[in-house]
Amino acid sequence: MLLIKTQRDMLLSPLQSVSGIVEKRHTLPILSNVLLEKKGDQLTFLATDIEIQITTTSSGAIGEGDGAVTVGARKLQDILRSLPEGTEISLNLDEKRLQVKAGKSRFSLQTLPAEDFPKMALADGNLRKITVTQKQFRHLLGQTQFSMAAQDVRYYLNGLLLMVDGTDFRAVATDGHRLAFASMSLTLSDESPLPKQEFILPRKTVLELNRLLDDSEEPLSIELGSNQIKFQFGQINLVSKLIDGKFPDYERVIPSTLKNVVSLNRAALLQAMVRAAILTNEKFRGVRLVLSSGVLKIMAANAEQEEAQEEIEVSFDGDPIDVGFNVGYLLDVLNNTSSELIEWGFNDANSSALIRIPGNDCFKYVVMPMRI
Repeated sequence: MLLIKTQRDMLLSPLQSVSGIVEKRHTLPILSNVLLEKKGDQLTFLATDIEIQITTTSSGAIGEGDGAVTVGARKLQDILRSLPEGTEISLNLDEKRLQVKAGKSRFSLQTLPAEDFPKMALADGNLRKITVTQKQFRHLLGQTQFSMAAQDVRYYLNGLLLMVDGTDFRAVATDGHRLAFASMSLTLSDESPLPKQEFILPRKTVLELNRLLDDSEEPLSIELGSNQIKFQFGQINLVSKLIDGKFPDYERVIPSTLKNVVSLNRAALLQAMVRAAILTNEKFRGVRLVLSSGVLKIMAANAEQEEAQEEIEVSFDGDPIDVGFNVGYLLDVLNNTSSELIEWGFNDANSSALIRIPGNDCFKYVVMPMRI
């Protein structure tokens, strides 16, 4: 049966959208597959890893009748990617094999029954809905996601906290050593403010959203359930389970009073940090920051007794400080903000530092010092 005849890019682009969550090796072999479902000229692509499900649709699929099949996502993607742009592709289903034809190229791929493909049950009932632009939400993620833990036993840290309260929409991430906070105001379609609700997005969901969202003013619809969340933008639907856990009280972590604040040029500080980081130990990525009247010194050393020192002129006449930080944590925040200036606020060498953007309360970054 001729399932589909279309252009290469009409298959490759939607396939790339969904296949990011597909694991190469899975205990359930079918989860390494993507579900292709044809109805009329609409071709739907669906992938899942049980925790996340991504669906997208493309039009213009010419073929005889309707049908559905699952096939290895990575193999099909690699085949399509290797073919020249504009190539006409035909997919034929021939007894449990998917025949891919393009010019003089032929591929025969193993399939598994579409009816065996596990789909996530979508929550219904009283879902709360938020609409923002893709650019706004991607910016919110970009300012916080780098502070998520990766494989912490405190599973609730391996994700990102989203909080809705009235017209306030917040994102918070922490790995126990640093914390990033960002917020934005919601424009609500009706006059009633949203009741307070907190939910934790899994790390994999956050990374996929960051990959798929555009820096555009196109709308992003977010529907909140009790244990899952749905994102809809463009032709993509992403449904994810939420992490069931209690996120730390982040407001207690953010210093409320600071004895000293110094304003720094972000680009100059970033370049100095990058250079100093070259001579840090791979396992021990510590740098010393020595701030005194008029000058900030950044120093690094390693086990081979090699040393680096950078100096930046600053306008500062407060309490001097000699403090150590993980340079990776500082590079993360400097690389993920775009303001010309940043403010470094501190009390002493033993307490957390607060990095902010001058005149902007919508972003805060707390980093704990380390002993050098």
